[in-house]
Amino acid sequence: MTARFVDKTVLITGGGAGLGRAIALAFAAEGARVAVAGRTAAALDETVALIDKDSGVAAAFPADVRQPAAVQSLVAQTAGHFGGLDIAVNSAGILRNGPVGDLSYEDWRDLLDINVTGVFLSMQAEIGYMRAHGGGAIVNLSSNLGVHRRLAGFGGYVATKAAVTALTRNAALDHIGDGIRINAVSPGPSATSMSLRPGETEEEQVVRMRQQIPLGRVCSTDEVAAAVLYVASSAAGSLVGTDLVIDGGGSV
Repeated sequence: MTARFVDKTVLITGGGAGLGRAIALAFAAEGARVAVAGRTAAALDETVALIDKDSGVAAAFPADVRQPAAVQSLVAQTAGHFGGLDIAVNSAGILRNGPVGDLSYEDWRDLLDINVTGVFLSMQAEIGYMRAHGGGAIVNLSSNLGVHRRLAGFGGYVATKAAVTALTRNAALDHIGDGIRINAVSPGPSATSMSLRPGETEEEQVVRMRQQIPLGRVCSTDEVAAAVLYVASSAAGSLVGTDLVIDGGGSV
């Protein structure tokens, strides 16, 4: 491992599980001070404990990204605790599926509120801090489902992730002049519970991926985390408004 992020503070929403947790662990392993946020305090504490176990530095700040005041407080808490905010990764998201004609209004609202409004509010708070303190980098977790690919039965999710990609790219134009690089990473199926279909076992998923993905497998959480860390690093200094797809060729 390198130490690309020594003396950097990173805030990760959705850091209590799945890709958010993997990204938090990867940043901590490379020297970053990591703040993880989400709605479930116990899950966040587990992420912090894993980082502590490997001699990393982390703190948990429960927050609901659907609430403007909560997100503003989250950024202030992170900066106050660690002395700044250099990088933010907005990975909080949910999946609800069903044909468009059958998707419930409640599921539609949840998808919009968390996947789109949550990213919007998080970026607003992060941008507000970063442009007052010399800039930074923001990475939004989108999906290969959206701009890049559609899938029957996932219309609501597809719509929200297409919105995340579009919002990311426009925000990048709006704020590169403030010294803030904003990009997206769009994973395909990955080694998380969200990629399993209802009632599907991991063994059944392996068979399905061999048929559906050119690479023949899901992406590991470490592979997705590595992509996020690259996009956030100084090595990617010319990436502005990029949406990096990592899906084993699924959207080619």
